Amino acid sequence: MLRNVIVGGAFMAGMAVAVPFVLERNGQPQAGGSSSETAPALLSAAPSQPSAGGRRVQMEPDVRGHFIGEFRLNGRPVEAMIDTGASVVAINRTTARRVGISLANADFSQKVNTANGTVHAAAARIDRMEIGGIVARNVQAVVLDDSALSGTLIGMSFLGNLKRYQVENGRLLLEQ
Repeated sequence: MLRNVIVGGAFMAGMAVAVPFVLERNGQPQAGGSSSETAPALLSAAPSQPSAGGRRVQMEPDVRGHFIGEFRLNGRPVEAMIDTGASVVAINRTTARRVGISLANADFSQKVNTANGTVHAAAARIDRMEIGGIVARNVQAVVLDDSALSGTLIGMSFLGNLKRYQVENGRLLLEQ
């Protein structure tokens, strides 16, 4: 059961939303944030290719300052953005299917408020996530419909597996 989950931002209809998403149980908010702020659309940019040394990865920011890289979810490549404001990894249904997560419509029983309205979400687990030499297993995630989330967000359920993560000299350093 998901509780107190915030997805700090999301790619929605081609734009990044800077407001937290609120997970609700039985119609009651569990965590919150303003729904009146939105960030401008992301400029298209190729994901950074992390430079990895063992269990250290450095990522370059894109033109907007976001850290986007190619992760592997259950062995499948997935472009994703680091989001330290997100409690969990957030993926859409298409990505979930591609990485081997099977969900029924009944699994989408959690309500998530977004700047564009309320959507349903399903709790999931990703068996294995990796970037460079960094590997995390059994990572908590939330799955949203494709119309509510067009990209993948890497939240604290992955980042919490790291020894540290910080920005150094304009690059994001991930270390496990």
